[in-house]
Amino acid sequence: MNFYDERETRDADERERELLARLPAQIAHARGHAPAFATLLADVDPAAVSNRAALARLPVTRKSELVERQKAARPFGGFAAVGWGAACRRVFASPGPLYEPEGARPDYYRLARALYAAGFRAGDLVHNTFSYHFTPAGSMMETAAHALGCTVFPAGVGQTEQQVAAIADLQPNAYVGTPSFLRILLEKADELGVEPAFTKAFVSGEAFPPSLREAFAARGIAAYQAYATADIGLIAYETPAREGLVVDEDIILEIVRPGTGDPVAAGEVGEVVVTTFNPDYPLIRFGTGDLSAVLPGASSCGRSNLRIKGWMGRADQTTKVKGMFVHPGQIAQVVRRHPEVTRARLVVDNPGLADRMTLMCETVAGGSEALAGAIAASMRELTKLRGEVAFLPAGSLANDGKVIDDLRSYE
Repeated sequence: MNFYDERETRDADERERELLARLPAQIAHARGHAPAFATLLADVDPAAVSNRAALARLPVTRKSELVERQKAARPFGGFAAVGWGAACRRVFASPGPLYEPEGARPDYYRLARALYAAGFRAGDLVHNTFSYHFTPAGSMMETAAHALGCTVFPAGVGQTEQQVAAIADLQPNAYVGTPSFLRILLEKADELGVEPAFTKAFVSGEAFPPSLREAFAARGIAAYQAYATADIGLIAYETPAREGLVVDEDIILEIVRPGTGDPVAAGEVGEVVVTTFNPDYPLIRFGTGDLSAVLPGASSCGRSNLRIKGWMGRADQTTKVKGMFVHPGQIAQVVRRHPEVTRARLVVDNPGLADRMTLMCETVAGGSEALAGAIAASMRELTKLRGEVAFLPAGSLANDGKVIDDLRSYE
């Protein structure tokens, strides 16, 4: 079988109807069992949130906000619907620190689908080099492998000579971990005269350039990548088509303009925002802080879900100008005040080592001195800083998700 289940190949409209039909109950569950959402969604009628337009009107909770929310309400900031006990098997700490619950359901992070697409099958021995210490990555991969019927060697990180010895003794045929650590293990194995039995690999956690993928392939290792987070679990995964990343079946994914909750046009780069159906950690419109874009059409592998380009950078482009923080959300507010502006980007430079802000504005009909003055006044009111305004034809700004571009040099 080429697919994890038949849901991967169903009609796209059927998938959308099913996800949106599940949404009101998840909104109601979050309001009723997670104190933070009881406050954030207090004025929301869950039954009315049955389409993407209604979902887009709900507030975005960004990952960058969770640290402060968790400090104020330990351990999970009021966003979890479970406490200590049988429903919460483990608690992890990601950098921040951010604390995340792991529930008791098999394949809690839903990564089995991604491992299956990478060729993992029952009976494989998986050498898992993700950390089992503090962060959930090791457990994320282990629970997914177990769901497929694989056996797992919990290698963790470091101790390369001992790892190569175990590889020589046990002959695992599958690797899970970062691509850079697989390269290190292969180099150490060569040094020690060991020939690893790896034929498949599932990598995540860092960039996976084509050159490294091809180097693994030259050694008989087919390696695939995925995009997942400790909070959400699987978001999207690579398939044999190698055409972007296919979105998981159990999330609703949006791409929004950084600093806002406003969905961008199809194909435009923006922040990845995810709504989950996890009953234990029911994150609604969770802003990952990562940039990506939706690709047109369906994958040639036969999976019919949305595809994204993969990780394209960070959405939090907050910068400090003349001692004042300027946020992408403030630039979005400026644009909303002036409908003549279709897109904008704040360019910060420092000629003569003096900070300067210029708002580059795309317009359809061109700009005017009066419009420039009005925009500059809005900038001053919203950022408390003076800035210049420049007009560009529509389509001039790069489609890279940047709202603030800091070009300052101090050489």
